[in-house]
Amino acid sequence: MYTNWKSKHLTVALTLSLGAAGFAPIALASDGDAAPSASPAAGEVSSGGASSASSPAKANSAAPDPNSPVLLELRDLKATIQAQADQVNAHTLELESERAALREELQRIAALEAKLGVGSTASTAAPVPAGSAALPAGNVASDPGQSSGAPAPPVPIMAYAGPLQTTAQTAPQGPQAQVPQDWTTRVGNIEDRLKDFGPFALSGDIRLRGEPFFGGPANQSLDQTRERFRLRFNVTAKLNDDISGGFTLASGDINDPTSTNQTVGDFYTRKEIALDKAFVNYTPHQFKNLTLIGGKFGYPWYNTELTWDKDLNPEGLAQTLAFNLNTPVLKKIAFVGFELPFTQVAGVSLTNQSLVASVTYGGQVQTNWQFAPWLKFGAYAGFYDFVNADPIALALARASAKNPQTPLTGLLPLGTGNTVQNSITTTTATDIITTGGKGYPTGVTNITNAQFASKFALLDSLARFDVQTPSDRWPIALIGDYVQNTEACANVANLKTAPANTSSVEYSQSTNFACNPHQRRGYWGEAQLGRATKRGDWQFDYTRIFIEREAVLSNFDYSDIRQGSNVTEHRAMVLYQLYSNVQLSFTGLFGRPLNFGGTKPPEDYLKRLQFDLIYSF
Repeated sequence: MYTNWKSKHLTVALTLSLGAAGFAPIALASDGDAAPSASPAAGEVSSGGASSASSPAKANSAAPDPNSPVLLELRDLKATIQAQADQVNAHTLELESERAALREELQRIAALEAKLGVGSTASTAAPVPAGSAALPAGNVASDPGQSSGAPAPPVPIMAYAGPLQTTAQTAPQGPQAQVPQDWTTRVGNIEDRLKDFGPFALSGDIRLRGEPFFGGPANQSLDQTRERFRLRFNVTAKLNDDISGGFTLASGDINDPTSTNQTVGDFYTRKEIALDKAFVNYTPHQFKNLTLIGGKFGYPWYNTELTWDKDLNPEGLAQTLAFNLNTPVLKKIAFVGFELPFTQVAGVSLTNQSLVASVTYGGQVQTNWQFAPWLKFGAYAGFYDFVNADPIALALARASAKNPQTPLTGLLPLGTGNTVQNSITTTTATDIITTGGKGYPTGVTNITNAQFASKFALLDSLARFDVQTPSDRWPIALIGDYVQNTEACANVANLKTAPANTSSVEYSQSTNFACNPHQRRGYWGEAQLGRATKRGDWQFDYTRIFIEREAVLSNFDYSDIRQGSNVTEHRAMVLYQLYSNVQLSFTGLFGRPLNFGGTKPPEDYLKRLQFDLIYSF
């Protein structure tokens, strides 16, 4: 607006200058016509002043014709200048209105800054655009006898005796471009400060999902359409240069570690919110290469959902030792270690009933490489050793056990987002009533033991290529992950036999799947195009997943696939960043069980579609 006003002002000045210059030829032309008549002829002597007296008469008789083209053009020019002056008056009034609104906004910001204690480097008064001192509101030129509070009537253009001085010449130039920039910066600082309370910073997101299923088993037992939501609220704090931490609250089933989704239903009952993270980071300032973390935290090692679901947050301790390198190719090397207890079970021996811990011990070596300015590469090698994993099998078996007395879950339930496919041997106790030497089941059953046929010591190798294309919005990422269970079927020798029957209890054992030590590998291949970080961004993703039965602990990996292992899966994703904090996405999952050695035709693919709206704050 101010730029338009200044341009019009310069136009008026230029036009007036040209108009003033137009008078000069007319005056010169009049003098030139009168001069020859007033001059005596060569050799003639002037007497009695007659000659000089006749000069005015001759000059008057030589006045310009009012219909001359020059005067007509001058009149048109005056009318044009007057119209432009009227436009300047209107734009000036509009500029004053915008100045008043700007002053009000800056005063409001100053009040918020005062409440929040945010420092300001700019004055809260509305900035005055360059040149406004030479141009009072509502007029082209000021009337000295009139108050500046009210606009003066337009001064007639003919009142100007010469070219109008431009505002660029008479007033100092102000940094107009800094006004909106400073305004935006200050508002942004206030918004950021509103999220902070002392050392604490707040964030989170809410996701709404529509999810239809179709296909899969021939009896259509998995066909459904459901609505789900996810809510996460994060609080983080940096206490000093060495210590930081935080916690997260999240929705979801508290017995399912691999999902924060909450399914709409249950007769409008209230939904659960639970502690999803609670951690402390320690990075000593004397040795910044070392980071220690304890509690329940996000993964400090790089992984895909081939081995660990992204919604699972491990618990325990982890250590990271990282070094940035100044070499032409190798840029970083890091070593990560972790000790992650997941349960404790009391011993059953009469002489030793101490609590026995189950722990995941592991580590990862990480390297980052820069092969070219546009090509980065990451290589990661990890190992996860699940020591004493059988309590997981028992918890899963009890979670799925149902009987007329306890129609829901057992005493130690562990939910999972997908069907567990590892080989498990389960021992079941059935109450009986003995009559006449013959036992009759009462229908009351109890899971007394469950064990995996495998131990799980996973060797995980990952690679990632990041390609920078000519467009920042279209980077390319290629990710590969290969995992092998080095102890597939190694627990078969440790399976306990069923106890002897008594007069009140009968025991039975069952194995869900035979354990094959050759089915120990899993593969993950993913390709990404684009990004989803700024408004208007698109990202496309395709992933191929293949997991043999004993390759991973199938209740801790990707919870949205057809089943935890013994599965082949395709995943396609499209993400669109609608606003900076609003994302739309579609995910299609198409999977079925593997059919190794099967005599029946393979099951149809289960199609699972996810339509998501995510709002972050």
